[in-house]
Amino acid sequence: MPCRSIVLVSASPRRSDLLRLAGLTFTVRPVEVDETPRPGESAGFLAERLARAKVQALTKAPSPALAVAADTVVSAAGALLGKPRDRADARRMLRLLAGRTHEVTTAVALRELPEETITCERTVSSVTVAPMSAEEIDWYVATGEGMDKAGAYALQGIGALFIVSIAGSYTNVIGLPLESLYPHLRRHGLLPLPSRHP
Repeated sequence: MPCRSIVLVSASPRRSDLLRLAGLTFTVRPVEVDETPRPGESAGFLAERLARAKVQALTKAPSPALAVAADTVVSAAGALLGKPRDRADARRMLRLLAGRTHEVTTAVALRELPEETITCERTVSSVTVAPMSAEEIDWYVATGEGMDKAGAYALQGIGALFIVSIAGSYTNVIGLPLESLYPHLRRHGLLPLPSRHP
């Protein structure tokens, strides 16, 4: 069988950046799904449900291929934080996060084609944010950086100024835990690993 291609089922530039940094070649085929949480749904179940929905929504996929989809959910003080609706919503989220530790859950769904096998894994990291004044929150929201990101902040940008510590995967917080993806890439021969010499 010819080598599988990698299809990233996401419009997120951060996820594309992470795959490029890992030296991977891939195509981008985003899909649209309703990301509204269901009543009582936990961060893990929501992230996994949406990641699976995204990878299943991919149509006319190349074959053989490994389609990769992910969804990231921030949870703090019992609330699930997706992407902010507007700047007021972003300020609300940052007030919840400031001075506290929150969890970032990313579910990665993998769909093997043509076999139509789907697997899904979750990764959880804990992130501690420094206290932020109202002025700092207003300033950060005005940068626009966090408007398309779960929790209304970006670890890999200006938002890093306010991150005190991370327990767990760094790439998970950005949106794609590479250490979880690695075994699957290796299993499918999608990594340019050096040959072993005796």
